[in-house]
Amino acid sequence: MTVIRLTRMGRNKKPFYRIVVTDSRKRRDSGWIESIGYFNPVAEPKVLKIDEERYNYWLSVGAKPSEKVKKLAAQK
Repeated sequence: MTVIRLTRMGRNKKPFYRIVVTDSRKRRDSGWIESIGYFNPVAEPKVLKIDEERYNYWLSVGAKPSEKVKKLAAQK
């Protein structure tokens, strides 16, 4: 199954996340199909960027977003 989820980047205590499309069987930080945005919860104000066209495309072909990604996309 294809999922849209966050993958952790950054360093110790300074994380930022990429919003990626990947296979559900892969590990959180392993290879992905496409990166469609990023989220930085440490910056003030928090930074969120999602390519909505690609997000909607992946939803239309059956990808399932994680709960966090769904919540972030709703904020946008």
